[in-house]
Amino acid sequence: MAKRFAIVGLTMLTGLIGTQTFAQSKTGVDGRVGAITTAVPFLRISPDARSGAMGDVGIAISPDANSQYWNVAKLAMSPKDAGISVTYTPWLKDLVPDVFLGYLSAYKKFGQNSNQAISASLRYFNLGNIDYTTFDAQPAGSGKPREFSFDLGYSIRLSNNLSVGATMRYISSNIAAGAPNEAGAYSPGKAFAVDAGIFYTSTKEMTEDRSGTFSAGAVLSNVGSKISYSQNQRDFLPINLGLGVAYTYKIDAYNKVTAALDLNKALVPAPRYYKDVSGVDSGGYIPNDGVVSGMLGSFTKAPPGYGTTISVGGEYWYQDQFAVRAGYFYENKNNGDRQYFTCGLGVRYSVFGLNFSYLVPSGSGVARNPLSNTLRFSLLFDFDKAFFQKKQS
Repeated sequence: MAKRFAIVGLTMLTGLIGTQTFAQSKTGVDGRVGAITTAVPFLRISPDARSGAMGDVGIAISPDANSQYWNVAKLAMSPKDAGISVTYTPWLKDLVPDVFLGYLSAYKKFGQNSNQAISASLRYFNLGNIDYTTFDAQPAGSGKPREFSFDLGYSIRLSNNLSVGATMRYISSNIAAGAPNEAGAYSPGKAFAVDAGIFYTSTKEMTEDRSGTFSAGAVLSNVGSKISYSQNQRDFLPINLGLGVAYTYKIDAYNKVTAALDLNKALVPAPRYYKDVSGVDSGGYIPNDGVVSGMLGSFTKAPPGYGTTISVGGEYWYQDQFAVRAGYFYENKNNGDRQYFTCGLGVRYSVFGLNFSYLVPSGSGVARNPLSNTLRFSLLFDFDKAFFQKKQS
């Protein structure tokens, strides 16, 4: 009994975690209630405060160390030679005090004319401390569920305007740490995945101080093996296809603005329904498709707009030192109904940068965003070649 209660409790918790990325779908294949379900949904939580302040856009905006998550191809186009970023994101702040996402990323350019970049990142999701009980409310131990992923990325600039990149990812998910485990019914899940991205950018000089930069990108992320916590079921990773565009207008020597748009599509199967011989409804279930057939089925066997989100964001910089940001995230009411505004600030001085973001509270109950009323921040360090040459001299 204790084992069953622990699993139910953890399922509820990971369901709350999943609401940030996949939420609860109100439309099944035939119009009935279903849910977009994957394992390790923490892989789709926006990890940096800059993009978090812009409605979670990031595929085509200017590169920084957090491009490892959004589109690794951008790093080969970075104007800096190296960078490091650290982000802290409280999670479910209105409900629990000890759940958070930590993200550390770094990159270094190399090669002829610095046309290549190698990068790495570590994402750590702390689910806090959990006290397990049986159905009759008797103590059944305690645990500290944890999840993490480690990435290694590589990108190369193919021309002055085009770059490509790829990332290898190792995933470990121990969401049942400390729970009663009779006869080894469940164990930590492990999986491998890859990302692939492409990035295009072109700048048109208008006058000495005015210019316009158009950028576009595409990313296929979290494509990999299914993950299993037991011998009976293997779950999809949060496979995603993202497309993004951005335009930066440099008004004069002191001011510039950026507008960006991202479209994301979850490439996972939709719930399916059937009735038995007596006409009893089965309820929704996730089919045991293969990875490739599941990705294709997210288009051919799913309701319109299934797993699709839209992010719109804007950014204003003054003298490349002070930034103001805002954004909006939209998901159709029949496919999750997450809709929220974001805002934030940024400051940059020399090699040091600090970004803040805030998600305006919206929704109530289970529909309330886990980041509502949450202030998160990213600390960045950007280094150019002159910095390293100075260190060597």
